[in-house]
Amino acid sequence: MTTNRLEAFSDGVLAIIITIMVLDLKVPIGDDLMSLKPYLPKFIYYLFSFIYVGIYWNNHHHLFQAIKRVNGAILWGNLHLLFWLSLLPVSTAWMGENFHSAWPVAFYGFVLLMSSIAFMIIEKVAVKTEGKESIIGKSVSKNIKEMSSCIGYILGIVVSFFKPEIGIVIYYLIALIWLIPDRRIEKVIE
Repeated sequence: MTTNRLEAFSDGVLAIIITIMVLDLKVPIGDDLMSLKPYLPKFIYYLFSFIYVGIYWNNHHHLFQAIKRVNGAILWGNLHLLFWLSLLPVSTAWMGENFHSAWPVAFYGFVLLMSSIAFMIIEKVAVKTEGKESIIGKSVSKNIKEMSSCIGYILGIVVSFFKPEIGIVIYYLIALIWLIPDRRIEKVIE
């Protein structure tokens, strides 16, 4: 099977995830700028979760440009990724309401960690399916950024139990690192 149906399904799920997150934002009560103040934390957490979904969408797109065919293992790996990403609206809302509390911040980091692991699983399954000499095999052989992110998420989760605000900063620093496009696949395709 080609990747078209999987990509279309994944795009739809990611669009729904963003929609659910934005629906959690409430209209401010009042008509001045000070009316926005109580909603600022939730908006900031929505913004960063939106960025995370965008990062995954972008990298997912690049990944499936390098994958030539899809099998059952890749389909299940993709569903595994979408499951963890589908928890972003809940974890974002919980953290937005309780950003000074350890468990909501740690749970947010756990969802990010599991999403990262799920993405790496898709990469590994694709390399196993297509071979180390394939485009995907050559593209993802060095996963320093992914492994560093996982270590960062674990650090953020642990730190969240002592100082939740620092855990949040760690998660957002990782997002900023991923805003710089991962050009490994593009280099191999060119």
